[in-house]
Amino acid sequence: MIGLDTNVLVRYIVRDEEKQSAAATRLIEAKCTTDNPGRVSSIVLCELAWVLTRGYGYSRAMVGRVIRRILAVQELQAEKPELAWQAVRLFEQGRADFADFLIGLSNRENKAEVTYTFDTKAVESDLFQIVKI
Repeated sequence: MIGLDTNVLVRYIVRDEEKQSAAATRLIEAKCTTDNPGRVSSIVLCELAWVLTRGYGYSRAMVGRVIRRILAVQELQAEKPELAWQAVRLFEQGRADFADFLIGLSNRENKAEVTYTFDTKAVESDLFQIVKI
Protein backbone atom coordinates (compact mmCIF):
# COMPACT_ATOMS: atom_id res chain seq x y z
CA MET A 1 0.00 0.00 0.00
CA ILE A 2 1.12 3.52 -0.70
CA GLY A 3 -0.10 6.74 0.87
CA LEU A 4 -1.32 9.63 -1.23
CA ASP A 5 -0.77 13.26 -0.28
CA THR A 6 -3.30 15.97 -0.99
CA ASN A 7 -1.25 17.59 -3.74
CA VAL A 8 -1.09 14.31 -5.69
CA LEU A 9 -4.87 13.91 -5.54
CA VAL A 10 -5.42 17.55 -6.47
CA ARG A 11 -3.23 17.18 -9.57
CA TYR A 12 -5.00 13.94 -10.50
CA ILE A 13 -8.46 15.51 -10.10
CA VAL A 14 -7.96 19.07 -11.31
CA ARG A 15 -5.29 18.44 -13.96
CA ASP A 16 -4.16 22.06 -13.89
CA GLU A 17 -0.41 21.50 -14.06
CA GLU A 18 0.56 19.32 -17.00
CA LYS A 19 3.72 17.59 -15.74
CA GLN A 20 2.51 17.01 -12.18
CA SER A 21 -0.92 15.90 -13.41
CA ALA A 22 0.67 13.36 -15.76
CA ALA A 23 2.95 12.09 -12.98
CA ALA A 24 0.04 11.83 -10.51
CA THR A 25 -2.02 9.95 -13.10
CA ARG A 26 0.81 7.50 -13.83
CA LEU A 27 1.39 6.93 -10.12
CA ILE A 28 -2.23 6.42 -9.13
CA GLU A 29 -3.19 4.32 -12.13
CA ALA A 30 -0.07 2.11 -11.88
CA LYS A 31 0.31 1.73 -8.11
CA CYS A 32 -3.26 1.89 -6.76
CA THR A 33 -5.11 -1.36 -7.42
CA THR A 34 -7.97 -3.24 -5.81
CA ASP A 35 -5.41 -5.62 -4.30
CA ASN A 36 -3.10 -2.82 -3.20
CA PRO A 37 -5.13 0.38 -2.77
CA GLY A 38 -3.71 3.83 -2.21
CA ARG A 39 -4.34 5.11 1.31
CA VAL A 40 -6.10 8.44 1.73
CA SER A 41 -5.93 9.75 5.29
CA SER A 42 -8.69 11.77 6.91
CA ILE A 43 -6.35 14.76 6.93
CA VAL A 44 -5.92 14.46 3.16
CA LEU A 45 -9.71 14.35 2.67
CA CYS A 46 -10.05 17.50 4.79
CA GLU A 47 -7.29 19.31 2.92
CA LEU A 48 -8.69 18.17 -0.42
CA ALA A 49 -12.16 19.53 0.37
CA TRP A 50 -10.65 22.83 1.50
CA VAL A 51 -8.36 23.20 -1.53
CA LEU A 52 -11.10 22.35 -4.03
CA THR A 53 -13.59 24.71 -2.37
CA ARG A 54 -11.36 27.66 -1.54
CA GLY A 55 -8.56 27.32 -4.06
CA TYR A 56 -10.45 26.14 -7.11
CA GLY A 57 -13.97 27.39 -6.43
CA TYR A 58 -15.62 23.98 -6.59
CA SER A 59 -19.19 23.96 -5.31
CA ARG A 60 -20.07 21.97 -2.21
CA ALA A 61 -21.97 19.53 -4.43
CA MET A 62 -18.93 19.00 -6.66
CA VAL A 63 -16.60 18.51 -3.68
CA GLY A 64 -19.12 16.04 -2.29
CA ARG A 65 -19.06 14.11 -5.57
CA VAL A 66 -15.25 14.04 -5.56
CA ILE A 67 -15.09 12.72 -1.99
CA ARG A 68 -17.85 10.21 -2.66
CA ARG A 69 -15.91 8.90 -5.65
CA ILE A 70 -12.74 8.54 -3.57
CA LEU A 71 -14.69 6.64 -0.93
CA ALA A 72 -16.37 4.40 -3.50
CA VAL A 73 -13.48 3.23 -5.66
CA GLN A 74 -11.70 0.08 -4.60
CA GLU A 75 -8.32 1.39 -5.75
CA LEU A 76 -8.30 3.90 -2.89
CA GLN A 77 -8.76 3.22 0.80
CA ALA A 78 -9.84 6.08 3.03
CA GLU A 79 -9.06 6.20 6.71
CA LYS A 80 -12.26 5.71 8.72
CA PRO A 81 -14.50 5.56 5.64
CA GLU A 82 -17.72 5.29 7.67
CA LEU A 83 -17.00 8.67 9.29
CA ALA A 84 -16.01 10.18 5.96
CA TRP A 85 -19.31 9.06 4.41
CA GLN A 86 -21.24 10.67 7.27
CA ALA A 87 -19.14 13.84 7.04
CA VAL A 88 -19.68 14.21 3.30
CA ARG A 89 -23.45 13.88 3.73
CA LEU A 90 -23.43 16.57 6.43
CA PHE A 91 -21.11 18.76 4.34
CA GLU A 92 -23.43 18.59 1.33
CA GLN A 93 -26.39 19.65 3.46
CA GLY A 94 -24.74 22.12 5.83
CA ARG A 95 -22.60 25.23 5.75
CA ALA A 96 -19.57 24.17 7.78
CA ASP A 97 -16.39 22.82 6.21
CA PHE A 98 -15.96 19.11 5.56
CA ALA A 99 -13.17 19.09 8.15
CA ASP A 100 -15.50 20.47 10.82
CA PHE A 101 -17.99 17.67 10.29
CA LEU A 102 -15.27 15.02 10.30
CA ILE A 103 -13.82 16.47 13.51
CA GLY A 104 -17.22 16.48 15.22
CA LEU A 105 -17.99 12.93 14.11
CA SER A 106 -14.57 11.69 15.16
CA ASN A 107 -14.94 13.28 18.58
CA ARG A 108 -18.40 11.75 18.99
CA GLU A 109 -17.06 8.33 17.98
CA ASN A 110 -14.46 8.73 20.71
CA LYS A 111 -17.12 9.39 23.36
CA ALA A 112 -17.17 13.21 23.33
CA GLU A 113 -20.69 14.44 24.04
CA VAL A 114 -20.14 17.58 22.01
CA THR A 115 -17.36 19.52 20.32
CA TYR A 116 -17.00 23.17 21.26
CA THR A 117 -16.16 25.72 18.58
CA PHE A 118 -16.25 29.41 17.71
CA ASP A 119 -17.45 28.51 14.19
CA THR A 120 -21.06 29.65 13.86
CA LYS A 121 -21.54 27.55 10.72
CA ALA A 122 -20.55 24.37 12.54
CA VAL A 123 -23.03 24.89 15.39
CA GLU A 124 -25.89 24.32 12.97
CA SER A 125 -25.09 20.65 13.52
CA ASP A 126 -25.86 18.91 16.81
CA LEU A 127 -22.22 17.82 16.86
CA PHE A 128 -21.15 21.28 18.03
CA GLN A 129 -21.85 23.96 20.61
CA ILE A 130 -20.55 27.49 20.47
CA VAL A 131 -18.00 28.65 23.01
CA LYS A 132 -19.55 31.63 24.79
CA ILE A 133 -17.45 34.77 24.91
